[in-house]
Amino acid sequence: MTFHVTSRRVDAHGSLSHCKNAEIALDTDMAGNPDAFNPAELLLAALSACMIKGIERVVPILKFELRGVQVIVDGVRQDVPPRMESIRYEIIVDTDEPDRRIDLLHDNVKKYGTVFNTVAPGTDLSGVMRRA
Repeated sequence: MTFHVTSRRVDAHGSLSHCKNAEIALDTDMAGNPDAFNPAELLLAALSACMIKGIERVVPILKFELRGVQVIVDGVRQDVPPRMESIRYEIIVDTDEPDRRIDLLHDNVKKYGTVFNTVAPGTDLSGVMRRA
């Protein structure tokens, strides 16, 4: 499986990234742009999307009853060398499933997430999955 994204600078305040029929505004302004995701926020958004997509993938397989999902992700940036030092997440699932099934769902998110498994080796990545 391959992926393709094209990004271009619009001006000194921002850029645009394109993939398939979608477009996302990028904060590439040195002063910051409150109307777009900066690169670190994009990484955290990609991680949260990976978690939700992983849940969507395994819910039918596990016959897991799910009404909704929310993912909260916080990252801490290290200055030298610049990198994400740590990432903490909380996955909140709206379900009546027992705790052991929620743990199984969380295990699947950690085991099969592409972005999760790309980020995890180089970052202190940890979090919880809990019921809403």
